[in-house]
Amino acid sequence: MPWTAPAPGQRDGDGPQGDTHPDRAYASGPHSAPAPGRPEADRLHKAHAPAPGSGDQNRPQPPPAPAPGTGHPNHRPAPSAPAHGNRHLAHSAHGKGPAPQRPEPRGGLLMGRPFGVPVYVAPSWFLVAALITWVFGGQLERVLPELGAARYLVSLFFAVAFYASVLVHELAHTVAALRFKLPVRRIQLQFFGGVSEIEKEAETPGREFVLAFVGPLLSLVLAGVFYAAAQTVEPGTVPGVLLAGLMISNLIVAAFNLLPGLPLDGGRMLRAVVWKITGKPMKGTIAAAWVGRALAVSVLIGLPLLTQSGALGTNAVDNVGMDTVLDALLAAILAAIIWTGAGNSLRMARLREHLPELRARALTRRAVPVESDTPLSEALRRANAAGARALVVVDPDGKPLSLVREAAIVGVPEHRRPWVAVSGLAQDLTDGMRVSAELSGEELLDALRATPATEYLVVEETGEIYGVLSAADVERAFVKAMARPS
Repeated sequence: MPWTAPAPGQRDGDGPQGDTHPDRAYASGPHSAPAPGRPEADRLHKAHAPAPGSGDQNRPQPPPAPAPGTGHPNHRPAPSAPAHGNRHLAHSAHGKGPAPQRPEPRGGLLMGRPFGVPVYVAPSWFLVAALITWVFGGQLERVLPELGAARYLVSLFFAVAFYASVLVHELAHTVAALRFKLPVRRIQLQFFGGVSEIEKEAETPGREFVLAFVGPLLSLVLAGVFYAAAQTVEPGTVPGVLLAGLMISNLIVAAFNLLPGLPLDGGRMLRAVVWKITGKPMKGTIAAAWVGRALAVSVLIGLPLLTQSGALGTNAVDNVGMDTVLDALLAAILAAIIWTGAGNSLRMARLREHLPELRARALTRRAVPVESDTPLSEALRRANAAGARALVVVDPDGKPLSLVREAAIVGVPEHRRPWVAVSGLAQDLTDGMRVSAELSGEELLDALRATPATEYLVVEETGEIYGVLSAADVERAFVKAMARPS
C-alpha cells in the first residue's frame, strides 16, 4: 500500500497531523504557530514516499504557551521558550547529527543578567526616552529657567531613572517567579514600560495574586522612598524636582498597573480572585480579559475628555490644537495595548485549556526498523507493507541509531532509491530526541522544544520503540485543537 498521510487523530495512518509546541509568553504577546507546509498526498502516492511534515529549513516551532503574568504595563509569561517564541530554527538539509540548539531569544540591547535573567532594552525605548526628555525638559524650563539647555541633560537623567524604576518593578515579578520555581525567559524594557516573560503559569490562585501584586507594590515602595528623599532637599532645586517627578511617576505606574483588567497586574489579581472563587482559571481569565477590554474603551474615550475638561490639573482653555491631538494619540496607544493584551490573554488561556489533547501516543507514526545499509527502495517497500510511515535505522542488535528524515526521502528520485542507503538520509539520535510515549500536554511540548528537531523517536517505558513523532504532526494537531471552541 502507498505511504500516505494518516487521518487526523490516529496512529499509523490514523494519527493526528499535529502541531507545534507552545512557547510560554507571559501574557501580553501571542506567538503563533507557523502554518504547516507539505506536498499534496497524490504527489506522495506517486513518489511512494512519506508525506513531508515540513522542510528541513522550515521546521515547525512551538507556539507560545500561556502563562498569565504581570508586568508594566503588560506582563508576558514568555512567548517561546523554545519556542514559542520567536524563534525559528533552521535544520541542516544534508548533515546528520543533532539539530542545532536555538540561540537565546534577544530583545534589543543586553544590559545585564540580574538573578541570571537577561535584561534587554528594546529599540523603542530610545524613542520613548527622547520623548520623555523633551516633555520633561519643557516642564523644567518653566520651573527652573536658569538651567538653559542643561535642562535636557537633567531630563535625560530623569528618563533613565524612571526606567530604572520600571526595571525594579519587573525584577519584583522575576524574583517572585523564581521563588515559585517558575522559569523567567527575559526582561525587556520597551515602549510604555517593561515586560517580564515568565514561561509557566502559577500553580495556584494565591501564587498568581502574589506574582501580580509584587510589581505595583515595589512601585509604591519606590514612590515612598523618593518622597522621603525629597523631604531632605530644598524644593525648587534640580534634586527636588527630580525626586518629586520620580515619586509621581512611580505612583502613576503603580496605579495604572493596579487597574483590574488584563493584561495589567490588576487584571491578573482579578483573575486570581475569580479563579479562587470558581475553582476554574479559565473563568478568571475570561472575566479579567473582558474587564480589560472595557478598560481599553474607557481609556480611549475618557482620557481625552478628562484632559479637555481640566480634571487632570490643566486648564481646559489651554487644551486645544496640538495638545489635544497628542492626548488623543496617547489614549489610542494605551487603549490598543490594553485591548490587544486582553485578547492575547484569552487566546493563551484557550491554548492552555487544549494542551492536554496533545498526546505523544496518539500523534506517533508507526515505524519500521531497518539496518543502515538497507536500500531506500527496500525500506519503503517494508514500510508500505507494514502500513508504517516512518523509518528507524537500527544496529544488528535492534538498537535505534538514527531517524530517516521525511524531507530527505522525498528529495531522492524514485529511480535512484535502490542505490541510496537509508543511513545517508538519517539524523543521528540524541538523548533529547527520545521521548516517552506517555508524554502529553505541556510535558510533551517542553520535551520537544528542549531539543528542536523534525522527528523524534517515541519509546515505551521499557525502552521498546513505539514509533516516530513528527514535529509537523504536533503542529497540525495543536492548530486543530485551538480551532475548536472552548
